Amino acid sequence: MIKGNFPIEKFKNIETPFYYYDVELLNKTLDLVKKCSTEHNAIVHYAVKANANKKVLSLIAKSGLGADCVSGNEVQAAINAGFPADKIVFAGVGKTDKEINLALDNDIFCFNAESFPELEVINELAKAKGKTANVELRVNPNIDAHTHKKITTGLNENKFGFNMEDLQSACQFIDKASNLKLIGLHFHIGSQITDLNAYESLCVRINELQEEFDSWGIKIENINVGGGLGINYEHPNHIPIADFESYFRVFAKHLKLRDGQRLHCEPGRSLVAQCGSLITKVTYVKKGVNKQFAIVDAGMTDLIRPALYDAYHRIENISSDLEVEKYDVVGPICESSDVFDKDVELNKTQRGDYLAIRSAGAYGEIMASNYNLRRLPLGYLSTEL
Repeated sequence: MIKGNFPIEKFKNIETPFYYYDVELLNKTLDLVKKCSTEHNAIVHYAVKANANKKVLSLIAKSGLGADCVSGNEVQAAINAGFPADKIVFAGVGKTDKEINLALDNDIFCFNAESFPELEVINELAKAKGKTANVELRVNPNIDAHTHKKITTGLNENKFGFNMEDLQSACQFIDKASNLKLIGLHFHIGSQITDLNAYESLCVRINELQEEFDSWGIKIENINVGGGLGINYEHPNHIPIADFESYFRVFAKHLKLRDGQRLHCEPGRSLVAQCGSLITKVTYVKKGVNKQFAIVDAGMTDLIRPALYDAYHRIENISSDLEVEKYDVVGPICESSDVFDKDVELNKTQRGDYLAIRSAGAYGEIMASNYNLRRLPLGYLSTEL
């Protein structure tokens, strides 16, 4: 089997399970994103929710990207990591007064507002501080990104954003508000999008909306198309970096920006997923009637995506070069759903072998929990081992 390169000898000094981040791959990914975004005059905000490991955040901040945050703690983490406040955008349907005040105090670039009540509260809190809050309207474009039902965000029945029929009223509200300034429109249609036709459909919808805004006499400075670009979970060794060239080319070809408008985007998974692996050790190999189980010391508390989304992650036995056999790879949690995958082809596996669960740099460490009173997994950069 083709496997990734891992410093197994160095792993022997670290308690498993843990997350391992390949800094070389992360930097190559960031370099490509910067190259493509510069060519297409786009501003990139990293979606902090994908991975907020302090060391990973610091590397991304040093690359010059902005940050996309969905909580006050993410805003603070981005600032602590070195992201400039004027490159931080703050989205989310349930921003609390405390979170809004934090963002106002730090003079972030803008709030991506999602409802009339939120606009009212931002205006009130900004007025109390004698400030004007920049806002973008998050638009629900009713576009099906053809992804998992639990990670789609752009349909009418989703909780996110303004429906299109409310946009004119929202603009009128902002115009009358004493402490709000409309600076853009924000969109996000889903996650793990690999069919770029969905982004073409988004461009068409944005172009239609732009014509309506022109007819209303409203000038929009920024168009934020969100994130959602997917990665190849099946072949992380062959395709370690997402197709950013095609992603940016879609917007360059199909989005009709007005003079002076800036394009913004918010990649998360596509920046960090492939550089991260969950490293776990085999505790037991259990033989059943018709199959065998590789019982590992990582569980759904460390990587919940397979249990939550039926998500696939390639699993490799990085300790063995023996003949291939099939295993159900399962964890120790007292839940039947604590299964990473079934009928996995692995090099013959024994107690003490190290397994790498690949493409886990996004929504892995950040979603870990203490269920069963397990410790949270730690994350290590390749450069610090």
